[in-house]
Amino acid sequence: MARPKEPIALIQAKGNKHLTKEEIAKRELEEIKAPSDNVTPPSILTKKQQDEFRRIADQLIDIKIMTNLDVDTLAQYVIAKDSYEKITRKLRGRSLTIEEMNKLSIMQKRYFDECSRRGSELGLTISSRCKLVVPDPKPIVSQKVNKFQKFEKKVGNG
Repeated sequence: MARPKEPIALIQAKGNKHLTKEEIAKRELEEIKAPSDNVTPPSILTKKQQDEFRRIADQLIDIKIMTNLDVDTLAQYVIAKDSYEKITRKLRGRSLTIEEMNKLSIMQKRYFDECSRRGSELGLTISSRCKLVVPDPKPIVSQKVNKFQKFEKKVGNG
């Protein structure tokens, strides 16, 4: 199975692959870069959910992960998170029959799983962020060092 294609910036930062200027230019033209100029919360979200959406979206935009295409995924995450919190409060709040507790627990797990899935897609989990980190580029050596120089005999004037 082939590996997923990496962005040219990541390839250059790793420094493992030597590409010609033409190959780099071609790859840059082929890469899809979605804008992040219209990241607004959907109208289906409540006021509280819209505030949470904006809070998370601002952070994701700052680290250059969020684009206009991710609005629905973030909205789904915020809805799932809010629903999970409501169910969790219901489970804690009062005495429940075993049947009620089972139904609420099943719903809680569904919302938790949905929240986890969407959070992972958006880079909101530690493990998903680790996959998104671009390594620092290797330092460029400006002077060429002769690797055989250490074997040369030093000739003295005396």
